[in-house]
Amino acid sequence: MELGLHIADFTWAGGPPALGRTLAETARHAEAAGIARITVMDHLWQMGDATGPRENDMLEAYTTLGFLAANTERVLLHTLVTAAVYRHPGVLAKQVSTLDVLSGGRAGLGIGAAWYEDEARGLGIPFPPTAERFTRLEETLQICLQMWGDGDGAYQSEHYQLARTLNSPQNLSVPHPYLMVGGTGERKTLRLVARYADACNLFGGPGARHKLDVLRGHCDAVGRDYDTVEKTVTFPFTPNTTRGDLVGQLLDLREAGFTVAYAFGQGFPDPRRAIDLLTSALPEVAEA
Repeated sequence: MELGLHIADFTWAGGPPALGRTLAETARHAEAAGIARITVMDHLWQMGDATGPRENDMLEAYTTLGFLAANTERVLLHTLVTAAVYRHPGVLAKQVSTLDVLSGGRAGLGIGAAWYEDEARGLGIPFPPTAERFTRLEETLQICLQMWGDGDGAYQSEHYQLARTLNSPQNLSVPHPYLMVGGTGERKTLRLVARYADACNLFGGPGARHKLDVLRGHCDAVGRDYDTVEKTVTFPFTPNTTRGDLVGQLLDLREAGFTVAYAFGQGFPDPRRAIDLLTSALPEVAEA
């Protein structure tokens, strides 16, 4: 199993004046310790749940990924996950391509239909009803794949009209940047995974195996080999999590069919301590 570090909390010791330095040190520490991927949320406010109140520190995702690219050498970098309605698809495809070129081919796109209505409304971002958000998500996936492919023809759909899908420089990643569709929706999200994505992202728990079975059914329906979809999972841990508990949780997820785990530490004033705990599980997990 491959381990990713998901950074979902920027309220660290030293506050905003130290945030850049701490983030750079954290990324370098993670890479040196064997972490294969680093992801950030696509939020503009904190979520107001276990990760902290809305007023806590939150960095804009694509600026942060560019900063992380400059401070790392090997890790895959992407959002977990981009809110499809927050950016025009043509701009989003270009942002990911720019990150891919400047990072030496280490960029990905994790994307979903968006859910945080309070955040969007608070900052004046249009937030259409659920059905429209999923239509826009599928159109965004089509636009990104078209811009990352050969040619530069037009794209016309219900919500987006692009006269020329020119993308220069083109990505270094072949055939295109890593593409993940995140979310657990059985009827729409997992169907989009089967049709367009390199990977899914789910939450661990009793229902995870069922979600993978649903994904298998969608793959069968579109004639896709289920084994070509990377199965990734996101899970939290805290300073009270023991190494044994962490190893056990990761091995359970591996046995369920997941090959990548994105872990996010909650309640660590120094994020490097979260990395140390997480990577202490690597020997057992890597051998599984």
